[in-house]
Amino acid sequence: METINNGKMVEIAYKIFLVEKDGDTLIYEFKADKPDHFVFGHEPGMLEAFMNKLEGLKAGDEFDFILPPAEAFGERNPELVQALDKSLFVIEGEFDNERVYEGAFVPMMTADGMRIEGIVKSITDDTVTIDFNHQLAGETVKYTGKVINVREATEEEKNPPRHQCGGCGGGDCGGCESNDCDKEGCEGHHHGDGECCKGKA
Repeated sequence: METINNGKMVEIAYKIFLVEKDGDTLIYEFKADKPDHFVFGHEPGMLEAFMNKLEGLKAGDEFDFILPPAEAFGERNPELVQALDKSLFVIEGEFDNERVYEGAFVPMMTADGMRIEGIVKSITDDTVTIDFNHQLAGETVKYTGKVINVREATEEEKNPPRHQCGGCGGGDCGGCESNDCDKEGCEGHHHGDGECCKGKA
C-alpha cells in the first residue's frame, strides 16, 4: 500500500481547530466526499510541521496533532500592521469602498512582486490600516482527520500552472483573485481565497 512521501498525490479529510482555553473551536473542515488534495513535497507554502506529521501515513490512517504558533503560522508581528495612503485604493478618482472596508480581505503586491493579502482594520480620511499577519498568526491549531487516498502523482500534477493562491490546510490562508479560480476550488489549502479563515483570527 502506498505511503505518503515525496511525489505522492495525497487526499485527506480533516478538521482544523483553534485551540483556546475554553475549548477547541472548529474553523474549517474538509469532508471525505470532498477531501483536500495535494502533491506531497511539491506544494509551496505548506507547513513543514504539518507535512512531517503526515509523512509515512497510508490510506485509512487517522491523525490527530496540535501545532503551536512557532510550528504553525508564526507569532503576530506588529510591524505587519501598516497604515497605507488611501490614494492607493482610488480607482478612476473614487475610493474603492466596494472592496475596501473594515473587515475586508484585500490583495496587495509587495515591491518585489510578491502577492500578499491583509485584512482592513480601519479607514480614516487619509489612510487605510491593513493587518498583513496571517489570519492564524499567534494561534495554536489542531488537526484531526483521516487519509483518504495515496497514489503516485502524474508529472502534470507535480507541475501544475500556479494561480498564486494560498490556503488553510497546513499552508497559507492567503487568497486568489476571484477570476483565478472558482469559489468551489478556492476552498482547498492550495486554492484558498481566504474564506477558510475569514473572521477566525
